[in-house]
Amino acid sequence: MAARILDGKALAAQVRAAVKQEVAALSQRGIRPGLAVVLAGDNPASRVYVRNKVRACEETGVRSELYELPAAVSEEALLDRVLALNDDADVHGILVQLPLPKHINASKVLETVSPAKDIDGFHAANLGALVAGVPHMVPCTPAGVMRLLDHAGVQLAGARAVVIGRSNIVGKPLALLLLARDATVTVCHSKSRDLQDIARSADVLVAAVGRAKLVTGAMVKPGACVIDVGVNRLPDGSLCGDVDFAAASAVAAWITPVPGGVGPMTIAMLLENCVRAARTQI
Repeated sequence: MAARILDGKALAAQVRAAVKQEVAALSQRGIRPGLAVVLAGDNPASRVYVRNKVRACEETGVRSELYELPAAVSEEALLDRVLALNDDADVHGILVQLPLPKHINASKVLETVSPAKDIDGFHAANLGALVAGVPHMVPCTPAGVMRLLDHAGVQLAGARAVVIGRSNIVGKPLALLLLARDATVTVCHSKSRDLQDIARSADVLVAAVGRAKLVTGAMVKPGACVIDVGVNRLPDGSLCGDVDFAAASAVAAWITPVPGGVGPMTIAMLLENCVRAARTQI
């Protein structure tokens, strides 16, 4: 059995086309959704991510402004920048690129972002709304995963879902979204016992830990849907996910590639969140 590829790049293009239309409609009313991106330091991977996000804004008509701060920036100066963006009526979404320099308390910075402009969905108010079942801003990667599952027609009600990874950015929010769709959810992590057996029980298996090829073919239930959130660089410079793609795709019914799976959807959902934030604020 060869798994069906869940093409995140193609679906993201559809989402971005819809965003572009909505931005055009808002522009006719004199409103242009605006995104402020705050980048502190010179992390090469962060620069790539930010460049991709800014390019996506340009392609869809979202106005973007990049605020680059030195790695030695003080926490106070960074917080002042965020507070100023909170007060800027032309800024509808604020994105603080992670990771931040080690001397800065990332949680404090993220909590300073106005919940209404928190298009990453990382603020405690937005995470709390997700827990309560009344989501406002949903973290972009989990939202992108759900859109991929829906687009593929994967049945979630009653399905057993296993999420490997418990971060506030992916694992926990995704588990809540799956629960809201009536899946039976298990969250695994580095201290989980019998990981292979738990994973093999999953109708929907999500890997989001950042360990190259952690999920082997033996961990995949025949006919399962496998979502690979991880992006890892191998010694030869190539990229791979948290899933052994070749082995898993021989067993699964659906699988996301790396690259071209979840990654493009994350940026697409970021744009969608920015437009949603603009509509809410006006």
